[in-house]
Amino acid sequence: MESSSKGLLTQVTQFWNLLDDLAETNPESYEKFIQQQLKEGKQLCATPEPQLCLQTRILKPKEKVLFINLCQWKRIPAPQSTTHPVPLSVGRPEDMSETSDVYTVIDVAYNPDVLQAAEKDQVKKDQLIRMTMKCIEEQFQFTLSYSYSITKFRIKGSIQRMKQNLMGMQADPTDLREKMRKELTPEQISRTVSNSDHFQLLLPKGEVSSKTRCLIEEISSTEIQVEMKEPAYELKIVADQNEKPLEIEIKVELPGINSVSLCDLSVSEDDLLIEVSEKYRLHLNLPESVDTEMTTAKFIKEKATLIVIMPLV
Repeated sequence: MESSSKGLLTQVTQFWNLLDDLAETNPESYEKFIQQQLKEGKQLCATPEPQLCLQTRILKPKEKVLFINLCQWKRIPAPQSTTHPVPLSVGRPEDMSETSDVYTVIDVAYNPDVLQAAEKDQVKKDQLIRMTMKCIEEQFQFTLSYSYSITKFRIKGSIQRMKQNLMGMQADPTDLREKMRKELTPEQISRTVSNSDHFQLLLPKGEVSSKTRCLIEEISSTEIQVEMKEPAYELKIVADQNEKPLEIEIKVELPGINSVSLCDLSVSEDDLLIEVSEKYRLHLNLPESVDTEMTTAKFIKEKATLIVIMPLV
């Protein structure tokens, strides 16, 4: 141990001597080197910041509402190119409650450049979201509903909780100087990095993932505590005169419902989810891929029936 410490001290001394020589012989290169080290150190000590929050559902092993906080974090490296894997960090699932309602929150962090690029392109944004959900499924053995909505708030839960979950340490010590000391301690940084769950996520270059369109805006933000029945429904594929399939039509009977405002409907390219006033729930995998942008829905009040028409892709 003593010889190892002496060897390390010798290396440090040699390093400082090299810096002294560089400062004297090439001040410009010395300045660039110092600025680069300060920049890298600042990124290493940066904390994650909330970008947007998604709401979906865990279907298995136990059904409940799931919120996914997508965060930007300079500590996460940017992908080397569009064909390279996209690095991300996934925090532990945390069950939270508001009064009697229980839901799960998972924090996921990307390099800021990744999220900023996704914000400029709706297709890339949807693809990134769905790949994030796929990663969560694989990491925690969950089955998720791929029908999601983007909430009006940027984060579910406190920012302090999110930072502590992703960084693996207390995010906001009361003493600012103690905070800086902790973040700049090599042992602390090493422990933080080793405790994080980092993954490499490859976004297929040519793949265009299915889009989800929420046809009725109001989405419940809490888990339904009562048992919800599956309503009676009829699904048929409508074809033209040449028997070419054109669209999927679903009629859902909702006895006791007299207003479309009580219905939540989400449609993706390959599945449909209907939830109605804590009474009914219908989740279907569609037999054909549909065009979510052209999907329409109408509610016939006299018959308490919801009709959803989904043109095929």
